[in-house]
Amino acid sequence: MKIKIVGAAGGEVTGSSYLIETANAKVMVDAGMFQGGRNTEEKNRLPEGTDPKILDALLLTHAHLDHTGRIPLLLKNGFKNTIYATDATIDLAEIVLKDSAKIQEQDAARKNRYHPERHVEPLYTPNDTLSFRSQCQTVELHQHIPVADGITARFFEAGHMLGSTSIELTVHEKGKTHVVVFSGDLGPIDQPILRPFEQLPHADLVFMESTYGNRDHRPYNETIKEFEEIILKAVESKGKILIPAFAIGRTQQILYHLAILFVQKKVRHFPVFVDSPMAIRAGKVFAEHPDLFDEEATDWKRQGLLPLDRNWFQFCVSMEESKQLNSIEGPCVILAGAGMCNAGRIQHHLKFNLPHQETQVLIVGYQGSGSLGRQLVDGATQVKIHGETIPVRAQIHTLNGFSAHAGQSDLLKWFSSLGQMKPKVVLTHGENLQRETLADQIEKKYGLKPLLPELNETVEI
Repeated sequence: MKIKIVGAAGGEVTGSSYLIETANAKVMVDAGMFQGGRNTEEKNRLPEGTDPKILDALLLTHAHLDHTGRIPLLLKNGFKNTIYATDATIDLAEIVLKDSAKIQEQDAARKNRYHPERHVEPLYTPNDTLSFRSQCQTVELHQHIPVADGITARFFEAGHMLGSTSIELTVHEKGKTHVVVFSGDLGPIDQPILRPFEQLPHADLVFMESTYGNRDHRPYNETIKEFEEIILKAVESKGKILIPAFAIGRTQQILYHLAILFVQKKVRHFPVFVDSPMAIRAGKVFAEHPDLFDEEATDWKRQGLLPLDRNWFQFCVSMEESKQLNSIEGPCVILAGAGMCNAGRIQHHLKFNLPHQETQVLIVGYQGSGSLGRQLVDGATQVKIHGETIPVRAQIHTLNGFSAHAGQSDLLKWFSSLGQMKPKVVLTHGENLQRETLADQIEKKYGLKPLLPELNETVEI
């Protein structure tokens, strides 16, 4: 069996994808899009060595774009077989892919307007997403599911986002059986709304994420305290609070805490705008899957706070509604995508509000190398948005405690059930410092030396 790592390797976090090849089958786990600067996004093409026409199955850990964004390329190039994922992942991935296809078209059209001599085609179009749902098959957690000749899959809760999973593949080949585990993205144990990750029982080979492998996040209760202080300060100064948030997961998490603030009367109610059609659609999916909530979220739901309570929040669907927010005075909160500020409506709000000292920008998630969000986190005094140089006078706050990724301690806890078995370990989905630090910890605790692969490297078992 050969497993080629065709994304999220070589110190790259995004683009997660693995191509598994046995004597009898070819299966892919995830087909994510690379996100970040121009050099990173130029990698968005069919994974090297992949012929979608002969791919037996595609398995998805979860719906985020960096794990699903190249699916339309597979469909466009002849993939006709089954996509396996949880019900919530299918619902959310359909939203993500349709939005991504629309953005691909818009970006290509914009480039062609400004540089008609360099005509570019969109990576894919909405037509390339049409067969996605019909090719999907819903999986239940913990069930053994035959996905290809000699390959059976089981899915386990990963606690990262609604419907997220880790995947266990049991591979029978040439009279031998091997168990290969893909962690997917793992969530922190204390993340609200979602159930925590599950530990897996056995593995001969583990592919494990390492996004925050070098550190733990700030304790969640301290993060909430800081979040409340920023909100109170902005209300007093009548400033705008801009929150670039991933439409699925992070937006619902922030709204959850704002609603609790209002209910507990820690702050008087002020306008909160959800400027993301995708987040609004995702909120409806959350409402359809209350069985995936943890106990605390279930209790708040009984009080009417989930997923998007119109008593507290206002929703902007059209571009005209979004533009009108420029004339709104603070205090107010504007949540808009994209989470790394590399596209979407948040760029327009940043362009308009970064020059103002009373503006507060809350960075509440991972910011890929080269992204606009990373520039703000790194203290840039000016940034380029839509070709214009914008001065940064706003206050930038980084609240990593809101991260949907497990920190080092939680990563090691997830691995602890497998580490005693001395599996081969491959660390992906992390920048070099993060995965090197996590590799050192695993070596100290278990005597294992994890592999830190380069893009398109192959692991054999």
